[in-house]
Amino acid sequence: MALSRIWSAFIIIALFSAGYKLFFVKGNEQILGSMVTGKSGDTIKISRLDSAAIPLSVWHQTDSGKLVTNGNVQVRRASGNQVQTIRIQSADGIIETCLTAVNLCLRLIGFLALFMGFLSIAEKAGGIRFLSRLIGPFFSKIFPEVPRNHPAMGHMMMNFSANLLGLDNAATPFGIKAMESLQELNPRKETASNAQIMFLCLHASGLTLIPVSIIALRSAAKAENPMDIFIPCLIATFVATIAAMLIVSIKQKINVFQPVILAWVLGISALIAALVVYIRSLGTEEVQVFSTSLSSGIILLIFLLIIGAGIYKKIDVFDAFISGAKGGFETAVRIIPYLVGMLVAISLLRTSGTFDSLIQGMKGLFAWMGTDTRFVDGLPTALVKPFSGGAARGMMVDTMKTYGADSFAGRLSCILQGSSDTTFYVIAVYFGAISVKDTRYSVGAMLLADLVGILTSILLAYLFFG
Repeated sequence: MALSRIWSAFIIIALFSAGYKLFFVKGNEQILGSMVTGKSGDTIKISRLDSAAIPLSVWHQTDSGKLVTNGNVQVRRASGNQVQTIRIQSADGIIETCLTAVNLCLRLIGFLALFMGFLSIAEKAGGIRFLSRLIGPFFSKIFPEVPRNHPAMGHMMMNFSANLLGLDNAATPFGIKAMESLQELNPRKETASNAQIMFLCLHASGLTLIPVSIIALRSAAKAENPMDIFIPCLIATFVATIAAMLIVSIKQKINVFQPVILAWVLGISALIAALVVYIRSLGTEEVQVFSTSLSSGIILLIFLLIIGAGIYKKIDVFDAFISGAKGGFETAVRIIPYLVGMLVAISLLRTSGTFDSLIQGMKGLFAWMGTDTRFVDGLPTALVKPFSGGAARGMMVDTMKTYGADSFAGRLSCILQGSSDTTFYVIAVYFGAISVKDTRYSVGAMLLADLVGILTSILLAYLFFG
């Protein structure tokens, strides 16, 4: 029910925002067309205005006085004192978004089939139960409703491990399998269980050891030291993960001060600290090589161990693989309606200009309060991230392009990109895969953890970069 209300609110707010701009704000005559049929990258003519009417914030970058840009807005000098303002559409309209949602699911089919096939072999060979016994003492404390050694423990562990290594494509099949395992224990099939909410909140916090893609994009943007955001990113995402665990634990009345929980949290903290020390001794290219080798090596090692265990247990490994892979195809098809609905609502919010209005309003508010407003320029990444990882990545690149890779806003946008996961995408895909309609308080808990990550990122940006 909560997700239904949020989805409805997104659409209503977007339509009211578009209506207001259409009737009361000059230069938005094309807004309805861009919301329905527009494509990302389309050029939208806004109007011809007197140069004095263009805000100073638009004129802060010039190219011989002929072209002025600010984010996705471009101003070309026309005749006399008149200028022509155009906007580059940064999001697809409804029609293109529907196609995007289906294409996303089609691309997922291969990964889901592959990893669910290997998971099927691992289950029949006893590997998942072995992993469940290994992680059982810790998981039994934060997932008290899941029996010890239940296969869901192993599936969740594999999902968290893939996330840690930045293997998004591998994490999704493991996560869906974990949700399916937890659904077997759920007495109310259309309502999210406590264990499912805890799992998804921890997953959505996006704990990743090395933000390789962010470092690579900073390098492409010619940052002086592309790795300077590594430690802030790691700290921010770790704090967000701990916050997610605490928020859900308080709601579910779980005692997080139990010795087993403290030992695991402190142990993981020590491993992260050791990794930070080692990574700081490497150069940018060495970090990328190390991360790629580690991630790829572990995936290939998992495949080798699964096949080896299957042969040792004398099971028909290929037949087991095919059996699991079929489930991957069915799951990908099942999540299409959920993904289409969520992505369309997000598209309407973006193409209606709601996000831009929110950013400008926040900037005006903090300026009125007399506080530093530099952080507001980096916030678009944080505001878009819960809805779309690709859009947030685009916002991050756009921020670095507009303000500079080594600017405060550019660095902050990178930290924000690495501090959380795509909350609403996760909800649509994971709950959609098991047909859960009542998500209870999961959305609120995830967004609250995201807020903790955002505030931590801002504080770390000021601490590390002034």
